Amino acid sequence: MVHVIRVVLADDQALLRSAFRVLVDSDPGMTVTGEASDGAEALAVIREAGADVVLMDIRMPGVDGLAATREIGADPGLADVKVVILTTFESDDYVVEAVRAGASGFLGKGAEPAELLAAIRLAAAGEALLSPSATRGLIARFVAEAGEREGVGLDDSVLRVLTARERQVLVEVAGGLSNDEIAGRLSVSPLTVKTHINRLLTKLSARDRAQLVVTAYETGLVRPRTG
Repeated sequence: MVHVIRVVLADDQALLRSAFRVLVDSDPGMTVTGEASDGAEALAVIREAGADVVLMDIRMPGVDGLAATREIGADPGLADVKVVILTTFESDDYVVEAVRAGASGFLGKGAEPAELLAAIRLAAAGEALLSPSATRGLIARFVAEAGEREGVGLDDSVLRVLTARERQVLVEVAGGLSNDEIAGRLSVSPLTVKTHINRLLTKLSARDRAQLVVTAYETGLVRPRTG
């Protein structure tokens, strides 16, 4: 039996939720299990109706998307729930914090229908939505700005537990490459890459690939591009 991806829509704009519902429900591999207009309502819907993927607006009244994502990430009972943040790349400055909280990635509200459906599938499969250069650049920029404000980033001593090959894989993950692309670059099998990534997740206490990307930037293993 094919698993149908359960999707929860969390956005304070009812019209946008309706549009997303029609789109998601039009795909036979997905179904909307509930809607919410704020973070608190989203958490209640997720716990009651179940969800594989949550499309979460980051800016909502009351409990916002960031707080709701943080609570999902901290709840062992919701460990399999993937959060995709709905955002506008130009204005939302919470992206790094959202990844730290457990978000799997980001999607612009103006995304094409096929792109949104693909994002849901990727998130449900455990992939990070970090391939678009705009997202990687945004994360890099905010990590750099955070470092300037705070003086230091994440202590790179956390990387000492990694093998040389695991460091290579982490660099490629931070570049937004898929398992197949990393395998091609390093001349290994995709299964080997998957094994390395699983070890990275365990050693770095990361929830998913998105958190690995932020760790790579914060430790200085990967430097934000300038210019």
